Amino acid sequence: MNEKTTQLLDGTFCFGVNILKFLNKLPYSQVYKVPILQLSRSSTSVGANYEEAQGATSKRDFNYKIGISYREARESAYWLRVLKELYIDEKFTLEFEQYKDEANELKKIFASIKISSSK
Repeated sequence: MNEKTTQLLDGTFCFGVNILKFLNKLPYSQVYKVPILQLSRSSTSVGANYEEAQGATSKRDFNYKIGISYREARESAYWLRVLKELYIDEKFTLEFEQYKDEANELKKIFASIKISSSK
């Protein structure tokens, strides 16, 4: 496995774990239940699907799993936007922006991987 792959595996793992830790810090009420659950699922799925892609049985299987990682990163960015609007306390604003930027960066990386591997 090359260094970039290892770094991305570590990065996607940390993204999911850091999102879970962040969500655990947020105040909770019933209205936040769905977005928190959705974000916890999508953010951890980014790395899980990239990990699965490393064991793909074919190029098509690899591209499929990379596509899922891309879509889950997009979904994570969406749920981060939703939660940022719901949590109006400014003490979380910086973290919401940081994680949204990270999700958007992961989208770009997975889009690039998919394009490169399709050639």
